[in-house]
Amino acid sequence: MERLLEGYRHFRSTVWPEERARYEALARRGQKPHALVIACSDSRVDPQTVFGASPGELFVVRNVAGLVPAYQQDAGYHGTSAALEFGVRVLKVERIVVLGHAQCGGVKAMVEGAPAEARDFVEPWMRIAEVVVPRSHGQVAAADLLAHCETEVVRLSLGNLLTFPWIAEAVAAGRLDLHGFRFDIRSGVLAHLEDDRLVPVE
Repeated sequence: MERLLEGYRHFRSTVWPEERARYEALARRGQKPHALVIACSDSRVDPQTVFGASPGELFVVRNVAGLVPAYQQDAGYHGTSAALEFGVRVLKVERIVVLGHAQCGGVKAMVEGAPAEARDFVEPWMRIAEVVVPRSHGQVAAADLLAHCETEVVRLSLGNLLTFPWIAEAVAAGRLDLHGFRFDIRSGVLAHLEDDRLVPVE
């Protein structure tokens, strides 16, 4: 806990004095983020760091593997869908970014089987994307399977975004753009998903 409190003290003494006007403006005017980012909970992949964003610029949704489930109205708890609804319909973001990454534990659990300690919730959660596994077998070498599935999970989430009627309508009207990326932790390279290939961002 002390590590967290020391971080806060550093923020309060170093960052806050320089950013105070920004925070006060955000408190006064409310938030108006230009992008909604769906990312993995992985501690090594922080969207604000990767995109060099300041407070108030990104509306961030994080879950295991950065998955977007298909649109579904039922009595279940839909945290990701609720965030999408708020970001798109209330905040009116201009773009949605799905940020996948290398060495994703959720994708590994889906491809290789979840560890015994992660079968209550991780295993059923990853079933959202399990269709990418049989599609990927035979398309790539075994050594490349995880990386391929990490990219395919981004593609699947982009497709699932369009099952939300108010997202599909906003995209069709030109008010909303959808983008997919994959971040390589080891190299620090961010690649944009363009059609059937990943293109490194220059």
